[in-house]
Amino acid sequence: MSNVLIAGCGYVGIALASLLSSDKHTVWGLRRKIDLLKGSITPISADLTNPQSLSQIPQGLDFVFYTAAADTQSDAAYRMAYIVGLSCLIQTLKFQDQCPKRIFFTSSTAVYSQTKGEWVDEGSPTNPNHFAGARLLEAESLVKGSVFPSTVVRFGGIYGPGRTRLITQARERGIQVSESNQCYTNRIHRDDCAGVLKHLMRLAEPDSLYLAVDGEPALDSDVARWLAGRLGIPVSSGVAAARVIRQGRSNKRCCNQKLLSSGYCFKYPTYREGLRALFAAR
Repeated sequence: MSNVLIAGCGYVGIALASLLSSDKHTVWGLRRKIDLLKGSITPISADLTNPQSLSQIPQGLDFVFYTAAADTQSDAAYRMAYIVGLSCLIQTLKFQDQCPKRIFFTSSTAVYSQTKGEWVDEGSPTNPNHFAGARLLEAESLVKGSVFPSTVVRFGGIYGPGRTRLITQARERGIQVSESNQCYTNRIHRDDCAGVLKHLMRLAEPDSLYLAVDGEPALDSDVARWLAGRLGIPVSSGVAAARVIRQGRSNKRCCNQKLLSSGYCFKYPTYREGLRALFAAR
């Protein structure tokens, strides 16, 4: 069994901690407010951007997961969460003479900026045109350049329990589809995020980069129509109708073949299975 630190233990981190704890790993969850860390997760109340508060990190760590998220959608918040926080953690691990087998950093498909529906994979160009992707790409370089073995996991749009805005807005305001301005969307369920990280931790020699999305990049209009059919509501093309499918800053189709080839089996292989599970829970 392994000693595991989940730094920035939030939406994905708590789900991962639950999986690892059930496998008898010893798990510490680090975050500023620890009220959500329950059960077998040992809480550490600390601020990743404050090196002094990181002195509570235990010795003898085998694996470290950096799953922090920015507080707000601003360049300053992204810099603090992904650059300053990650730098402080790496420096603390070095100062403590820790030797984790691997650090896993959760990044995002926001590092891609393709706009014509191109397929992208781990080898595709990354030229983000927005601060979110730029800061994440900077953080990827930071962890790859550290003294520790590392793996970056680029997640698509994360949804799951507690993140049902799409369904709620569809019920309340209807669905609009723009036939002339469609974009591909790439998703992954929260439980698969945790499953992917657990799977990669168990590999003897994981690669340095994986793209983690489900198996079906989908046009936003297709998701809208499926959702409308499930809810029994009409799809509108009028400008007055409320839109619940947000146009992304890019338009690409993310390929998960490398992850599948590593042996991971998705719990929710497409958005349909994932959304059905949310409906069932509601």
